[in-house]
Amino acid sequence: MIESSQLRDFPNFIARMNTLLDAIAAVCKLLTGVSLVVLTVIFGWLVFGRYILNSTPTWVEQAALLLVMTITFLGAAVGIHENTHLSVNVLRDVVRRRTRFAFVLVTDLLLGAFGMMMLWYGLQLTLFKWGSMIPLIQLPEGLRSLPLTIGGGLILLFSLGHLVRLSLGRDMRCDTIQ
Repeated sequence: MIESSQLRDFPNFIARMNTLLDAIAAVCKLLTGVSLVVLTVIFGWLVFGRYILNSTPTWVEQAALLLVMTITFLGAAVGIHENTHLSVNVLRDVVRRRTRFAFVLVTDLLLGAFGMMMLWYGLQLTLFKWGSMIPLIQLPEGLRSLPLTIGGGLILLFSLGHLVRLSLGRDMRCDTIQ
């Protein structure tokens, strides 16, 4: 049984948790933004090298793949945190409040399970491929799947944050339970 002193600590806990998760999401946004700028610059260099210098920089494709993986998986995790990921709300919007709550709960549980699988299998892939090198840029091949692993861990973390807020009645997502 939860005592009244513990109930008073919940808002404090939720506020600290929200601050931490928001900070992690902000770092992810910064990394994806920087990755997008770097991607744009190196493709500019590719075009300049190919058409002006007649010497195509071959490393651009490999570096671009790493940047795209970073943008994709960190961006997806931020989408889970900010509730901007792709979702179909039509059915959820027409059902009663209790059923809507169940839909939101199941969605958060499924996203958490998906994030956990991404984390687990991504980690296995990263460790398996770490010993070989990416051609042309001489970085560990495991770097290709590292964003998958980190993104999966963040999706799991952000989904758990939603579940904690949902279970304590502190879920503030605007399309969740109105």
